[in-house]
Amino acid sequence: MNTITENVDVVVVGAGHAGCEAALACARLGLKTQLFTVSVESIAMMPCNPNIGGTSKGHLVRELDALGGEMGKNIDKTFIQSKMLNQSKGPAVHSLRAQADKAEYSKEMRKVLENTENLTIRQQEVTEILTDEDGKLTGVKTYSGAVYNCKTCILCTGTYLRARCIYGDVSTYTGPNGLQAANYLTDSLKAHGIEMRRFKTGTPARIDKRSIDFSKMEEQFGDERVVPFSFTTDPESVQIDQASCWLTYTNEKTHEIIRENLDRSPLYSGMIEGTGPRYCPSIEDKVVRFADKNRHQVFIEPEGLNTNEMYVGGMSSSLPEDVQYAMYRTVAGLEHAVIVRNAYAIEYDCINPKELDSSLEFKKLPGLFSGGQFNGSSGYEEAAAQGLVAGINAAMKVLGREPLILDRSECYIGVLIDDLVTKESHEPYRMMTSRAEYRLLLRQDNADQRLTEKGYEVGLISQERYDRLKEKERLIESEIERLKNAYVGTSEKVQELLESYESTPLNSGSSLAELIRRPELSYEAVTAIDVTRPELPKDLAAEVIEQVDISLKYDGYIQRQKRQVEQFKKMENKKIPEDMDYDAVNSLRIEAVQKLKEYRPVSIGQASRISGVSPADISVLLVYLSGNHR
Repeated sequence: MNTITENVDVVVVGAGHAGCEAALACARLGLKTQLFTVSVESIAMMPCNPNIGGTSKGHLVRELDALGGEMGKNIDKTFIQSKMLNQSKGPAVHSLRAQADKAEYSKEMRKVLENTENLTIRQQEVTEILTDEDGKLTGVKTYSGAVYNCKTCILCTGTYLRARCIYGDVSTYTGPNGLQAANYLTDSLKAHGIEMRRFKTGTPARIDKRSIDFSKMEEQFGDERVVPFSFTTDPESVQIDQASCWLTYTNEKTHEIIRENLDRSPLYSGMIEGTGPRYCPSIEDKVVRFADKNRHQVFIEPEGLNTNEMYVGGMSSSLPEDVQYAMYRTVAGLEHAVIVRNAYAIEYDCINPKELDSSLEFKKLPGLFSGGQFNGSSGYEEAAAQGLVAGINAAMKVLGREPLILDRSECYIGVLIDDLVTKESHEPYRMMTSRAEYRLLLRQDNADQRLTEKGYEVGLISQERYDRLKEKERLIESEIERLKNAYVGTSEKVQELLESYESTPLNSGSSLAELIRRPELSYEAVTAIDVTRPELPKDLAAEVIEQVDISLKYDGYIQRQKRQVEQFKKMENKKIPEDMDYDAVNSLRIEAVQKLKEYRPVSIGQASRISGVSPADISVLLVYLSGNHR
């Protein structure tokens, strides 16, 4: 039989949020890139809630944008409502969240992919990973028998590997939204010695807008002034008329119906073998685990401007169809709900992420990388962030350059990847602000200052964008310095201004920086008494002012975290040799030896975060290394 053989630089398997970022990164770095998907119609699809961002996830999108990724730009083009969350709290936990037009988001991303040089899209299922005698990647084979020789490959299979969708007794062997599953790649990976897992996630029903009584719900509006996700988006272009979302609640009647039918839930009957995410539980889970709560929030959110489908946030389920109708109809405003698509759970194969190193390359299979839900995470934003890093590092390998390794002190992406490859996780991993120990430094507002230089060094950030960042940093620095040295006295004008903000009057002179540090005052508030204030460039003014305010108000805390980061870096810089013989280290506990051999950490810092390795084990390692491996 004659089969097709092609030669490319990089193969990307899967065109979800991870695959899109991976393919774009490789193609933009000048490599001939082949992107495979089971359906071209499903590119950048949102099979669950059509939103981007949210607590900590907004941070990931902004970081991805700062490195040169696409997700932030794409949501800025296709959102229908946007909100900055947690504004009543400190800047460390401010997070952008935008509701997307589901169809438009996918369409726009496809347009970008189709018009990117060096990138070809192919609707075909990849079934086999090909290697040489040394176990090094040589290419992939598709269902049709075609062989694509490549230098690196990135697996971004999402929830499609041996996927199964379930509600009640109904089970279909498909991916999300009834799309074809990928049933063969798992066997190929197992044959290469890769450890596979079975995870699950789920989604709620979609309900016909015309059957909802919104008068019984609380209307949820977007922000009056929208903040864009991408640092390259003109803020004026995102000031649009926004769609409303709605808030309602479950009640005791809802919970009663769920409890009475738990035996019919595949989650509880044993029909589902996969492990689900603790931080995105089904409504069945919530009712069982939080039995003391007599109600749970339900968000009714539009799936787009050109559809009547509404997403029922907070009520994911795998209960049978009749129970779904009964429970949804107990919720205020949904009494006559018409279901367009049933809620379902989905099971799929993924890897144990300990198989990967920090560049997202497989330890056992050089040249093979992976990103997204296939790595045991959950969420579009987590997927896109990993896809970008895997794409960059797959490209770096082809180009003979050093990989981009992001650590925990630099960004949420660093926390995400480090958690995946060092910490045992027995459920789909979700990002949260609480996972980042240096979150006052890792804010969403300064993602560009933290990461744009790295994106520039990689080759994904233009000279113009880099120069703009450098000018912004210069202005921030010079303004902070000026305010620290600009003094005001106790004149009538100063005291009147302080009084107008209910701020304590001055007894003696003060720097403007000291005044701005007061909770009730800000850079803008002291304008009238700041006589040496320069005129800031129009396109940078708002960003500079924001950074000056935060830097001054949180200066003490920021300096403390910077000192903590210095200590962290010391541990990260203590490297462990690749061929380290842990059996030869006397006094290491047996569990620690097992775990260290399993994960093969690259540094003492990474070793200290492995579950089962104690501080005493770390001390033993440090003594051993100082004596043997200077």
